[in-house]
Amino acid sequence: MMQATLAMEGISKHFGGIQALNNVSLEIRSGEVLALCGENGAGKSTLVKILMGIHQPDTGRILSAGRQVSIRRPADGQELGIALVSQELSLAPDLSVADNIWLGSQRVPLFHRRAALRRKAAETMAMLGFSETIIDRPVASLSLAERQLVEIARNLCRDARVLILDEPTAMLSDGEIERTFAAIRRLRGQGTAIVYITHRLGEVFSICDRATVLRNGEVVGSAPTRELSRDSLVEMMIGRRLENVYPPSRNNFAEPLLSVTQLRIPGVVEDMGFTVRRGEIVGIAGQIGSGAADVIRALAGLTPAAYGTFEIDGKSVAPGSRSRMLASGIAFVSEDRAAEGLFLKRDVRENLIASRYGEFSRVGIVNWRRLTSGATHLAARVGIDVRRLMHKAENLSGGNQQKIAFGRCVSPQKPGLVLMNEPTRGVDVGARAEIYALMREFSAQGFGLLMHSTDLEEVLGMSDVVMTLYRGRHVASYRRSEVELHQVLADITHADSRAGTAK
Repeated sequence: MMQATLAMEGISKHFGGIQALNNVSLEIRSGEVLALCGENGAGKSTLVKILMGIHQPDTGRILSAGRQVSIRRPADGQELGIALVSQELSLAPDLSVADNIWLGSQRVPLFHRRAALRRKAAETMAMLGFSETIIDRPVASLSLAERQLVEIARNLCRDARVLILDEPTAMLSDGEIERTFAAIRRLRGQGTAIVYITHRLGEVFSICDRATVLRNGEVVGSAPTRELSRDSLVEMMIGRRLENVYPPSRNNFAEPLLSVTQLRIPGVVEDMGFTVRRGEIVGIAGQIGSGAADVIRALAGLTPAAYGTFEIDGKSVAPGSRSRMLASGIAFVSEDRAAEGLFLKRDVRENLIASRYGEFSRVGIVNWRRLTSGATHLAARVGIDVRRLMHKAENLSGGNQQKIAFGRCVSPQKPGLVLMNEPTRGVDVGARAEIYALMREFSAQGFGLLMHSTDLEEVLGMSDVVMTLYRGRHVASYRRSEVELHQVLADITHADSRAGTAK
């Protein structure tokens, strides 16, 4: 049994009438990667915020190396060596790596030698697999994975003994994920205690030694990952067995809905063509930087520099205008709900009809009764509890927020094309199954769906046709029944000799 670097005992927390945590006990051990699992709303974020000193528990205690401690503010957590690397990185892009590592640190004395700080920063980055020269580069010049590792180095330089990683791979390609995993393994070998939070269950078994599961604010199980299966972990998380995560295709594809020829995005995508039929889900597989996400955005009219020939229902549409694409029946579900997908401070009702105010107003005056009725209809179609129509969108789980984004795509006249970048990013396993079922329902109603995801299991599980991209070039297209994971992975990682062989 490894030593418990940090322990939480009997932690409970209420917010008004809502009990976020109930008698939670947790051990975080040195030299171990602990997966903290649970659906959205299970209590993971509250638990982390208590560890970081952002929230105070109602009852319970926290022990550091066996001694009871009080964490009243984030500085207290830092003094105890507790560090959080969140999904949203907090780096200054125009400053160097070395400056970012020490920015805001309480461990930098008033009179300090810059050379000594640079040396410590270089040693820490070397421990994570980098050469010394990286510390002088501006953060803006680094890849997402490199920035993630700079954030980790920043906390290690502050003597972090407990490192909490919140969805560290959400924005990374497969190669970058493996680089991050290599750094995590080094830290584990040096005795750092690591808490790993992710919705990608495959990563739990790839990198974590033990998993603790929260459900409805309570710990429902904790075990070494070697003693768990994917099914048993999911069952602990959602309280039931989850069958048929990926609904089967109905294979009732109709006429072409979207035809694209000679799509080009300067410096990103070269001469790409494809078709999406009604009732069909087409998935684009490609790592970050492949151009896959850019193809989706270009079709949504969000890339003015894009050009090519687009036909929607046989009618030519010029690219480069979001309003023109929307008028042609093309809906877009962004991977970034907070920045592009929702008005988080507005209620669910207004978010559902955000692109249709004209249908519920006359001479600029909104008919709120008709608007509420329309929003209620949309909510029912995508499985949102109509009792939550007046709740702010920011108070809903990631899965329900994604349902709102889908609800805006439901055309009252004629099914159109739905474009999706990372359709289940930040969504827990139970809500993912609901989103997948919703996608199949859309396709059965005659919608065409074009999606991109860096989760290859998701692409293969949901697509009727899989397209592979590598560095802006269309490598191949496959019927789902004709391709396996290893072939797709080969296409998107070693495609130089295969580019141009699309079939």
